[in-house]
Amino acid sequence: MGPGVNAARVIITRARESAGPLAERLEALGLEVVVCPLIELEPVGPEQIDTTGYDWVVVTSRRGAEELGRRRRGDLPKVAAIGPGTAAALREHGIEPALVPRTSTQEGLVDEFPTQPGRVLFAGAEDARPYLAEALEADTVVLYRTHELRPAEPPDGDLVVLASASAARAYAALGLQIPAVSIGPETTREARAHGVQVIAEAETHDLEGLVAAVHEAARL
Repeated sequence: MGPGVNAARVIITRARESAGPLAERLEALGLEVVVCPLIELEPVGPEQIDTTGYDWVVVTSRRGAEELGRRRRGDLPKVAAIGPGTAAALREHGIEPALVPRTSTQEGLVDEFPTQPGRVLFAGAEDARPYLAEALEADTVVLYRTHELRPAEPPDGDLVVLASASAARAYAALGLQIPAVSIGPETTREARAHGVQVIAEAETHDLEGLVAAVHEAARL
């Protein structure tokens, strides 16, 4: 246990296949980790995404970035990522984002977009907020679908980690009173809209920022 860190049991709600790195980092800090996936992600849509003819492609989640990297074909235009975690996922597929906004929200991304962006493709989740696609008059390709999971027994802990708006909704549906640490403003907004107490938000909206936010919250 690091100096000044109180014993804490931390619940990770990410999809099981993406929970490992976060769990390892938190355990290395001496925190007890409970992996309790509240969402699962199902790939949907075309096997290949032809980006030829577009001026921009926009992705707003790590999973969206991964699916774009796996399925893209044709000429790749400029790519915009909603935040540093999404940008990192693009780089893992050899794609350097041309735009990562200072504020990791759909509104923040739209605010920093060129005023005449040309033809835009939004690639993301089936249940993604429509604001960005509508504001940029973008075509949309759905790459994955999110399913909420209900554990047989509600998880017990001192903190819960919410890394997406869909996880926030799924956690709120359990009706628990465990305070949350959020990965960023969109997740925080969704959590609070559903009555979840968010006590910390990651300063950088990626794995590093999330680990730091949980570490700090565990000291309280």
